[in-house]
Amino acid sequence: MASFRTAYTAAKPGVNPWLVAVVISLATFMEVMDTSIANVSLSHIAGNLGADENEATWVLTSYLVANAIIIPISGWLSLVLGRKRFYMSCLVLFTVSSFLCGLAPSLGVLLFFRVLQGAGGGGLSPSVQAMLADTFPPASLGMAFAVYGTAVVVAPAIGPALGGWITDNYSWRWIFFLNVPVGVLSYFLTQWLVQDAPAAVEATKRERTKGIRVDYTGFAFTAVAFGFLQVMLDKGQEDDWFGSNFICVAASLTVIGFVGMIVWETLVTKDPVVDIPIMANVNLSASMVLMFVMGVILNSTTLLIPQFAQQLLGYNATKAGLVLMPGGLALLVMMTVTGQLVRYVQPKYLMAAGLAIQAASLYYLSRFDTQISFGTLAMVRVIQGFGLPLFFVPLNIIAYQNLPAGKTDNASAMINLMRNLGGGIGISMVTTLLTRRGQTHQAYLAGAATHFYQPFVHHMNAVGGFTQKAILGFYKTVQDQTAMLSYLDVSRILMYLCLTIVVLVLFLRRVKLDRKPVPTD
Repeated sequence: MASFRTAYTAAKPGVNPWLVAVVISLATFMEVMDTSIANVSLSHIAGNLGADENEATWVLTSYLVANAIIIPISGWLSLVLGRKRFYMSCLVLFTVSSFLCGLAPSLGVLLFFRVLQGAGGGGLSPSVQAMLADTFPPASLGMAFAVYGTAVVVAPAIGPALGGWITDNYSWRWIFFLNVPVGVLSYFLTQWLVQDAPAAVEATKRERTKGIRVDYTGFAFTAVAFGFLQVMLDKGQEDDWFGSNFICVAASLTVIGFVGMIVWETLVTKDPVVDIPIMANVNLSASMVLMFVMGVILNSTTLLIPQFAQQLLGYNATKAGLVLMPGGLALLVMMTVTGQLVRYVQPKYLMAAGLAIQAASLYYLSRFDTQISFGTLAMVRVIQGFGLPLFFVPLNIIAYQNLPAGKTDNASAMINLMRNLGGGIGISMVTTLLTRRGQTHQAYLAGAATHFYQPFVHHMNAVGGFTQKAILGFYKTVQDQTAMLSYLDVSRILMYLCLTIVVLVLFLRRVKLDRKPVPTD
């Protein structure tokens, strides 16, 4: 069997492709972490830049909007620019704008550079997945995606804890400066170790031979569709969803953008920036749906657990983020194990097992109360850490099977788009459900606080009667209980989602397993 160095040439001659996998995943780790690292620093940013906290939330939204716009067109950009050139351009833009974010003298300037940072970051993950898919043979692809998966899945868990610690001990500006040395190192290592795979080079040559025509109309529809969708998801609960004129306008523009994009890119233009027809590939389209589900589960639980710890257990931002850290260690172990298992076990069975483990962790979470310990809460994330790789790695294997030559960039863009959309919708869904379920539980519990309900009367008499202090104390207890019940409800809803998807996963087709020895040369 030919060695990696002769058969797979995305690594430069004489370079071990496993080193390439680590190098190109490094910047992706920082980019994914940036989606969550600023979450716990918003109050510090607002105070330092003279803004209120509602305005400061645009620090998160602006990054996500730019990300959402660039990802769907990253396949086309990679094709016309060349994969390595596009990846390194995104890396430079991400690194420079990170540095400028740290220097920002005002909120407006910070938002401008966050948009640039999100645009640069949006092209990194799709490029990395395409590089891996074209670099490694089927027998090694599971382990390669395990390396990449470590970056994608562990980074959101580390972000809040690291962001909280940096902000508490130094300055919020260092959450952006942190990207600079990593970006510079990644740039030089990429330049030194990586080259475009032959299939990518041929695809770029074919595109340039036809003559590069920019589909400005398709890009405009895409930007409107995904940009306003992200704004709607990020601001919906804050603005009371469709009770807000702003959200109604955003929703209308989202629909117009999607309809326009689909019609224009499939029926009108001959040079689309979004390769919608590629979704006719059954493996890819099924993987996109499942990647959306993974985004929902990963991001919603990454939000749910630290927020639960802060709101009900009284943890500070750093300690709440540390709850997620043990799960990161479990992920590292299971990514390696899963990378080997995919060579011997049908992917759909591994994915079903991974989802079942997620459901078990959420059931465990749904049984908690306000007296649980740090270790008990961290165990939820550890259980998830054992399940997520079993779902993530096989899913990527299925996605890249039977793709036409030169289509890995477009497929990677679609997969990453669905993961991001799932993440945005998952966070929005959890936030909305917590609020709505809290309102329902509070109305029920407060409705029992009358002189006609004897348990309430006995409680108030036991704490000194109907004094102002006793009534305020009772109201605080009601608030804590409604919040607790809301978290338990949301955990159960996510558990039912996992169990439903388990059934659907089992209907996937069996795939041919490649059990050949993994080349290491």
